[in-house]
Amino acid sequence: MFSNIGIPGLIIILVIALVVFGPTKLPQLGRALGDTLREFRSSTKGVVDDITSEVKGEDEKKADKQ
Repeated sequence: MFSNIGIPGLIIILVIALVVFGPTKLPQLGRALGDTLREFRSSTKGVVDDITSEVKGEDEKKADKQ
């Protein structure tokens, strides 16, 4: 989807963002986006770890029954 944008498209998007949000708000928005992505990544890692531990526990129960 985003593979067709290219460098000129990214530059245009950044210039538009700079005009809309201004030079003082843009770093704050980038920082907030980074924090959001970091939190999302840690949350999904927690969910994956929980599911993995449950699957391992079920596998161990099946192995004990045999």
